[in-house]
Amino acid sequence: MITATTLRPPAVAGMFYPGDPAVLSDELATCLSVAAVPAPTSTGLLKALIVPHAGYVYSGATAGQAYALLAPLAERIRRVVLLGPCHRVAVNGLAVPTVQAFATPLGSIPLDRAALDSLAGLPQVVASDAAHAQEHSLEVQLPFLQTVLGDIKLVPLAVGRTGAREVADVIARLWGGPETLIVISSDLSHFHGYAEARRIDGETADHILALEQLSSFDQACGALPINGLLLVAKQLGLGIERIAQCNSGDTAGDKSRVVGYASFALYEPAPAAADDPGPALLARARNAIAGQLKQALRPEPDHAALAQPGATFVTLTQNGALRGCIGSLQAHRPLDQDVRANAIAAAFRDPRFAPLTAEELPRTRVEVSLLTAPQPMRFSDEADALRQLRPNVDGVIFSAGNHRSTFLPQVWEQLPEPRQFMAHLKQKAGLPADYWSSEVELQRYEVRKWKEAPIP
Repeated sequence: MITATTLRPPAVAGMFYPGDPAVLSDELATCLSVAAVPAPTSTGLLKALIVPHAGYVYSGATAGQAYALLAPLAERIRRVVLLGPCHRVAVNGLAVPTVQAFATPLGSIPLDRAALDSLAGLPQVVASDAAHAQEHSLEVQLPFLQTVLGDIKLVPLAVGRTGAREVADVIARLWGGPETLIVISSDLSHFHGYAEARRIDGETADHILALEQLSSFDQACGALPINGLLLVAKQLGLGIERIAQCNSGDTAGDKSRVVGYASFALYEPAPAAADDPGPALLARARNAIAGQLKQALRPEPDHAALAQPGATFVTLTQNGALRGCIGSLQAHRPLDQDVRANAIAAAFRDPRFAPLTAEELPRTRVEVSLLTAPQPMRFSDEADALRQLRPNVDGVIFSAGNHRSTFLPQVWEQLPEPRQFMAHLKQKAGLPADYWSSEVELQRYEVRKWKEAPIP
């Protein structure tokens, strides 16, 4: 049984929304059916919403049009990660509550305590029931979620003074799979005249639709949680659509001093095409690393090729700099196993680097290369071998006695001249740059490669 000390009671019922359950249900029904929601043009998995948090009489219809998109997904979505700005209590970082549930006039929503407790090691996360006690930006979303999704678990975070990257790290850790929905609560501009607000809010919406960072709280009171979500969305290649937009001058206020509202839906990419294993490989590589670090996992698209033998290299970079690279030159196990094993090796067993940490993972970019079977090269001398090399196409395996090394085709980007490419390849094998002998054997291969979206 949930007691008063483990339950956050409603703080703004009767003010921002009706406190009577029957009246509240009627109001929600009106908000959710205020207009026919157009069929989304984005394909893929609905993963996140940005919705306003004013009183329902002002912004309920704008939020309701976004929440109506969730009705067909009620069986899939079992957990909601909800982020909104702190309005009442100053907080450094992101505040999590210590209670077991949040209540509304429609009943209580249990918190996902395991998920909240998993954030304890992050320096930007603090425990603060005070930050949540009177915070309306989160509470006004709860009756919508209860009505549309039914029984869910909640992960509420009140966002105070922090950075967009710190917010993004938290969102990434809680990303989960299809069962998890991310909701960002934010209004747009505040207290401008009607025409000026429309101009400002239109520009802000354009930035959000382009997944570009907002620069000011004047654009949106929830600029920080919005920016955190946009960082993750850009990294993962999410699509975005505007669902509705207006201001209080369009709903229940005068036009001399208005507040802006908009709702957006974000979609994970559609499943990979049948002939493209890239998304499936990237997801498995990242999940293999995340699993070792006890981080949240992402959905893994299926692909028929995963059961077939395959040879992969997994390359990790941070801000364009190499952070690890390990792979297989010959297909000797199923592709699914190979990419997972090489991802773990690249992250934790590349002798050139310290093992990857959980703090580094959100800023680490994963690339997977799928190799063709190596083919031997025939040549009379080094000059002949260099003439045969195809820059930006050939990966090369160098062997001489017990010395062996390889460069992926991607290395041509740093070493575009064949003689320079070969010299560095020999040095990688532990030989002088000018080494050559009759023992030298060369094989070449090609790759298909896939890389995660750039990290801003």
